[in-house]
Amino acid sequence: MILNCAIVDDEPLALSLLESYVNKTPFLNLTGKYSSAMQAMKELPDMKVNLLFLDIQMPELNGLEFSRMVDSQTRIVFTTAFGQYAIDGYRVNALDYLLKPISYPDFLQAANKALQWFDLVQKPEEKESIYVKSDYKLVQIELKKILYIEGLKDYIKIYLEDSPKPILSLMSMKSMEELLPTNRFMRVHRSYIVQKEKIRIIDRGRIVFDKTYIPISDSYKQAFQSFLDERS
Repeated sequence: MILNCAIVDDEPLALSLLESYVNKTPFLNLTGKYSSAMQAMKELPDMKVNLLFLDIQMPELNGLEFSRMVDSQTRIVFTTAFGQYAIDGYRVNALDYLLKPISYPDFLQAANKALQWFDLVQKPEEKESIYVKSDYKLVQIELKKILYIEGLKDYIKIYLEDSPKPILSLMSMKSMEELLPTNRFMRVHRSYIVQKEKIRIIDRGRIVFDKTYIPISDSYKQAFQSFLDERS
């Protein structure tokens, strides 16, 4: 799926940065970039935009005001240097909120969230893959191939079937968990997420994948036991 997107920001450097991020994200197509909400207001109604990256602090008409004029089918990701606007952003049903300076991993997470939203709207059955950044490249990962994910401070390791090495990505476990469908994946430990249908062996309270033993921490034991009861 390709999402048509537009950028509205009165700062030339921010506009250029977001444009570069869009251009290197395979599932995004830039249809317009605007240095003011007034300019965007004239052109956006004539084109189909799925996703709008919208600055909040702008002269004449700010992002929060403009967001209430945008087509209801367009999802909005607010961009701003002022954290206090986060609550206001969600009041106007923003999909996400990015605090400047915006890193590419944060941008990609927001874009993935948008892709997931449109995926579910168009294909209620479920998305089949996600994109993660690894070694300065975007890698598409089929969900059905994931065995488990391991968290290591600021990084995660994604272990796949028939792959000798995990995929290493700079993102948090929380961010990864938000990308994964809860009916297929579950957190069993602060440092581990597993794909439910891939669980074959449980040995003394630990999930076994080949030679790896994954512990189930106390805070997740009840949910895991409920999952086992459903399968039995």
